[in-house]
Amino acid sequence: MEEAKAVARYVRLSPWKARQVADLVRGKRVDEAIAMLAFTPKRASRVIEKVIRSARANAEHNYEMDGDSLYVAGIFVDEGPTWKRYQPRAMGRANVRRKRTSHITVVLREGKGG
Repeated sequence: MEEAKAVARYVRLSPWKARQVADLVRGKRVDEAIAMLAFTPKRASRVIEKVIRSARANAEHNYEMDGDSLYVAGIFVDEGPTWKRYQPRAMGRANVRRKRTSHITVVLREGKGG
């Protein structure tokens, strides 16, 4: 079975927070997933929506799949590199601030989906 995918790398978003949104759309039809993300009040929903739209464009353009019959076969969020920044504290000390990044992958297939 043919599949199309899209990847967003080094997204400045915590993987834990992005996975909460990714779990909402796993297995859904693409149109339904985009509609759900439009009304999800999380920052990750905008990024994931862009990746899903990109995967759909890849499917239509590269593999000549029907855009209306696609569903989200797989979506996963991996941890990217963590940026380390230092925050000054009292008495000459410093705390490490970890700014996490994510790699978001979306896989689409043709079929009916959930």
